[in-house]
Amino acid sequence: MSQKRAILSVSDKTGIIEFAKGLIELGYEIISTGGTKKVLEQEGISVISISEITGFPEILDGRVKTLHPNVFAGLLAIRANEDHLKQLQEQHVDLIDLVVVNLYPFKETISKPGVTFEEAIENIDIGGPSMLRAAAKNYQDVAVIVDPTDYQAVIEELKQEQMLSLAAKKKLAAKVFRHTAAYDALIAQYWNDQLEEVFPEKLTLTYEKVQELRYGENPHQKASFYREAISKQGLAYAKQLHGKELSYNNIQDTNAAWEIIKEFKQPAVVAVKHMNPCGVGVGKNLSEAFTRAYEADPVSIFGGIVATNQMVDEDTASRLKEIFLEVIIAPGFTEQALELLTKKKNIRLLELVEGEGASSKKVVSVLGGLLVQDQDKKQINAEELKVVTKRKPTTEELEQLQFAWKVVKHVKSNAIVLANGQQTVGIGAGQMNRVGAAKIAIEQAGELAKGAVMASDAFFPMPDTVEEAAKAGITAIIQPGGSIRDEDSIIEADKHGITMVFTSIRHFKH
Repeated sequence: MSQKRAILSVSDKTGIIEFAKGLIELGYEIISTGGTKKVLEQEGISVISISEITGFPEILDGRVKTLHPNVFAGLLAIRANEDHLKQLQEQHVDLIDLVVVNLYPFKETISKPGVTFEEAIENIDIGGPSMLRAAAKNYQDVAVIVDPTDYQAVIEELKQEQMLSLAAKKKLAAKVFRHTAAYDALIAQYWNDQLEEVFPEKLTLTYEKVQELRYGENPHQKASFYREAISKQGLAYAKQLHGKELSYNNIQDTNAAWEIIKEFKQPAVVAVKHMNPCGVGVGKNLSEAFTRAYEADPVSIFGGIVATNQMVDEDTASRLKEIFLEVIIAPGFTEQALELLTKKKNIRLLELVEGEGASSKKVVSVLGGLLVQDQDKKQINAEELKVVTKRKPTTEELEQLQFAWKVVKHVKSNAIVLANGQQTVGIGAGQMNRVGAAKIAIEQAGELAKGAVMASDAFFPMPDTVEEAAKAGITAIIQPGGSIRDEDSIIEADKHGITMVFTSIRHFKH
């Protein structure tokens, strides 16, 4: 039997010493480069320098060391092809049976604050991906490992069977192609960012698995949760403090709640059901904000998701534990709050401290493709509002209009939100016509519609929504404007003494 040989060249040294020792015990000859060679030799492991294999020194500050026919011919030769073996013999090239490589830390490099473009470029690996791809292409003859978590299983199988099964080598090779594809995707993304290529001609995305989910939206659908490879922000990086595993629908709803809560600076609580807010409240403290969010719709909050923008204290926790909730997500929980809430076995408690969202782009899948757009982060202030009616809003109405506008932005279109006293009192979501959404919101609000304000995510195509608002006693309306029939709605508002302001901004959410 010919001498078995392995190339070990890793940036992540985790477990490499133990793995190398295991290979030595199995009779492998170890070939290595640079830093890996030093680490192994320090542990008394016999190592052959890559330069001895290539007959060429490492040059250009290590940029060129493995890129040589003596390496790649040894990897790519098909053992069952007699002509391949004859050519190797003629060129005095030996076979290589195992490759263990993980790549220059490009991701870690570009994640560092203040990293320069030159530093990032120097951490683009060339020889590593080339060896990995060569070995993976020739998977039937060469085993290739890119993940330290695979070391133990490989050693155990080699000890038991003296060789890896074809199935094992195929699995390892597939992981290599995923790994190098993700690596290249990060490099492409970095270059896009540097050159401000917002929508490049080819879009390559990479995500890392967070967890496999029990199922998707429904039990017959399989699902997993992935996160962006670079960003450390967003729901994918929340820390779960308590409760059972998150479901697909939990994640969707919790993300919707977190996106809404980020709209508010003052103490706020958002309750979400099926990706729509069912109650939003702000107050002088979190307990007051929760009271308003709960009272906005005490029925729909049951089994819902609650998000807060402040640490959950004991007082608020004592209120939260009295109702059945799937998830509570907050910047933190006091010890007393955790003690109270963790008495409920299944409730998920998530801690997430961050400002803006993880990505500047929103990606949605459609059959056969992706839609990519900017995140809707547009906000308005009072100075940008245009009063189009005879009556101007009072200071109180203006505050409530801005509050309602922040909420309606996150309600599925067609959307209408009614607010009264810094809390939502009626929400009409996802209706096929705008007046239908208004009627739902008004019915939900009941008597609280009197004196309330109304927000609409898009313009009124006709005055019927204003008519419904007037009948309910609503005093102020905020909407984008821009309809060819805007004047009809303005006349109707003036007729009933309703003040109406235009934002010139639409917030469709499909």
